[in-house]
Formats: sequence, structure tokens, C-alpha cells
Amino acid sequence: MRYLSTRGGMAPQPFTDVLLEGLAPDGGLAVPESIPQISAEQLESWRDLSYADLAFEVLQHFLTDIPADDLRTLTHAAYRPEVFGSDVIVPLKPLAGGMSLLGLSEGPTLAFKDMAMQLLGHLFEYTLSRRHSTLNILGATSGDTGSAAEYAMRGKKGVSVFMLSPQGRMSAFQRAQMYSLQDENIHNIAVQGVFDDCQDIVKAVSGDLSFKIEHRIGAVNSINWARIAAQVVYYFHGWRIATQPSTGGELPQVSFAVPSGNFGNILAGHFARSMGLPIRRLVLATNENNVLEEFFRTGIYRPRASAETHQTSSPSMDISKASNFERFVYDLMGRDAAKVKALWEQLATEGSFDLSLYKPEFETRFGFVSGASTHADRLATIRQVKAETGLVIDPHTADGVKVARPFVESGIPMLVLETALPIKFGETIEEALGELAPRPPAFEGIEALPQRVQILDADVQTIKDYIVKHGAA
Repeated sequence: MRYLSTRGGMAPQPFTDVLLEGLAPDGGLAVPESIPQISAEQLESWRDLSYADLAFEVLQHFLTDIPADDLRTLTHAAYRPEVFGSDVIVPLKPLAGGMSLLGLSEGPTLAFKDMAMQLLGHLFEYTLSRRHSTLNILGATSGDTGSAAEYAMRGKKGVSVFMLSPQGRMSAFQRAQMYSLQDENIHNIAVQGVFDDCQDIVKAVSGDLSFKIEHRIGAVNSINWARIAAQVVYYFHGWRIATQPSTGGELPQVSFAVPSGNFGNILAGHFARSMGLPIRRLVLATNENNVLEEFFRTGIYRPRASAETHQTSSPSMDISKASNFERFVYDLMGRDAAKVKALWEQLATEGSFDLSLYKPEFETRFGFVSGASTHADRLATIRQVKAETGLVIDPHTADGVKVARPFVESGIPMLVLETALPIKFGETIEEALGELAPRPPAFEGIEALPQRVQILDADVQTIKDYIVKHGAA
């Protein structure tokens, strides 16, 4: 399997090259040259595999320049019971009304980002050791990517992490998870701005090819294809644990509801569906920052300026420029890179583009539907789920549950992708329930630990200078 750019300006590359590069040289995103197809017989044969072995089976179609024995070793290193708390790795948690939670928050930082980051840490170390090289990872986080990346990369040989986060816009628990790390290869930078400012800086630095090459800049945000590939796995896992084996007829269908900010999580579902997984619907849920919901409702993509990005109680979705959306548009345009390049040039000059002509295809061809949620919706949903099941869910997952309800169909399981454990957003949980969020024992007192963070202006050159001074040699 080789990889191309969504904008057509990159020669085909193997996986390990795009793993280390992040953004393509032409400013586009790496996509597989073709979409591997999984047969019904293969799907059924995967039902009883361990999660690590399922990951191997799915990923070997994308990571073809890593020998099979090595890849199997890497997936088993990433998806260990001692890292995720049990042999199941990703449990299914029943809700009322035909819905279930896909429990993606059992990892070390209590968020779904661990599912990809734990593998990414091993992939980086493996690839760099074979190339006798080092890497300076530059990332942006609105809350969960940062801690998941840092916990996965801490102590990894040849890797330094520079993680940008918006100053004052994460929960106290999220800040403590990241800023309390004291590892020498972890650098937290609080940017005076919003998440989109952080993301713009990452793209600007990655787009400076001479700087990127000289200082070996890599990415862990979902612009890195490896993140998406790893996330594809849990859609296959969700299908197999939510359905019964086929007895000769059509494979059973499932739907997934996905809280969405940067579009990476639901994009993985799009690829799983394109590979042949029988997904009925992909339900995209946003908060008040509803750029993506607006697109799937109207066909118009209109990112907001930083000043128009609302600060909400589901802060990891306070995003108005969805990095991964370009990969979906590439498929929507029939994988025509010239059309994608023209659209993003139009976006840069006019601030929006209109694909309403393609709107009928959003659901019929790709399975996408959408909806938005508000602060009041989140509080009500958290209360309702607690009353019905005893489960406490975080506000982002609540967005997913709220938006999923109208799309539940009889006989088709609706799996809501859990994004994080509720302790990460304790203030909202307390507002909703009048009680503290349940706290895993390992995280008692984390907010009181010493914190290590550098506050810098939202300025590309300032960030470059910091990387030059502190980066891996």
C-alpha cells in the first residue's frame, strides 16, 4: 500500500514515510492509494480474535512495509490488558433506547485518543530505531490528544514532543494530566489563543518544508494517517461485539454516533464502511461549534474565525476548522486531487465552499447524518443516562447520545463512541448531577501535582524558535 496527497502533489510513498512526515509536502493529507476490501467471510472469521490480533488483521492492509511478525508484535505491545485494564480492551456498555456505549476510554489517559496513540508510540520508536534517526513531534490539542500523545511517547527513544494547547480552555483535570508530566522529552506549550490557532501553527510549521526537514518535524494529530488507521480497528471491533454471527444471509448492520470536532474519529468510520464493514449510518454529533453539522445539513463548508469559536462545556470539540475533513472531501470528489486542491484554494480566499450539489450522496452513498447539541442538552442527557443506567458519561459523549436518539432504528444497534471518562470534565458533571464525577484511584490529587508548562504567543516563529532550542538532536 502506497500513499498519495489529497492535493496531488506528493509522489506515492510507503506507510513509514507518511508516518514520520505528517502533513504532505503540498499541504494536503496522506491517503491510501486504494481502499482495501474485506469480505464477509473475513469479517466473520475475526469475531473471536483478541483486540491486538484484530488490529493486526486490519492494519496489515495499510502498514504493508512493516513485516507481518513485527506488526503483530507492535499491536500486542500497544493493546495489552495491563494498559487498558482488561482483556476486552474496548467493552460495550448498554444504554436505554437501543443504544450502547463503545467504551474507548479504558486507556492510561481515560480518553479514546489512547486507542491510536498507544500504537503510534510503538510505531515511532520502531521506525526511528531502524532509521537511526530522531523526531520532533509537534501537535495541537483541545484536551485529549495531548495527554494521550504524551503518555504514549514519554521516555520513547529518539522522540521529543511539543504539544500546543489553548491557554485556559481545557478542564483543570486535562491540564493536570499533561502539565504534571516531568519527562525531559515532553514539552507543554500553552498558546494564548484558541485550539484553531494551535492547529494553524502546527500546519504552518509542517508546511515549511526546509524547517520540517532540518528539524525532523512529525505529527501526532489526526493529520497523521497512522492515527486514522488505528481508529478504523475499533469500528470493526464494535460491529463484532454488537452483532450475532451471520447464518448465511446478509451481514448484520450497525450504526455509530460519533462526537466530532476535528473529523478524525468519524473519518475512521468512513474508511471502515468503505472497506466493507456493514455500517448503516455514521451519525455526526457536534456541540455549538457546528461547522461540520452545518455542512452535512446544507452542503456548505464554512469554517469560523477564532473569535467566533464558542467556549463550551464539551471543550474538546470547540473546533471550527476540521483538519480531517479534507480526506472525506477527497472521496466525495471521486478521489480527484485537482478538485480538492481547487476547493481548498477557494476556502483560503473566500472562506467557504458549496458542495450542496452532492448533498443527496452524504447519506445514500456514505451513510452520514448529523445533529448538534447544546449545554442544556448535555446536562439533560447526563442526568437521563444516569437515571436510566447508573452510568455517568462525559459531556462530549452526551452530545453523541443526544444526537443519536432520532436515528435509532429497530434491529440495528446504535453504538455511541465514548470519548472520555467523566472525571476529565468534573465541573460539568457536578452541575448536571450535583455530585462529583467518579475518579479512578490512580488520579487522586493529580491537580495538586507540580505543573511544567511554557506560555507562549500564538506566533509561528516563536514556536519554531522554541523547537530549535529544545528539540531532539
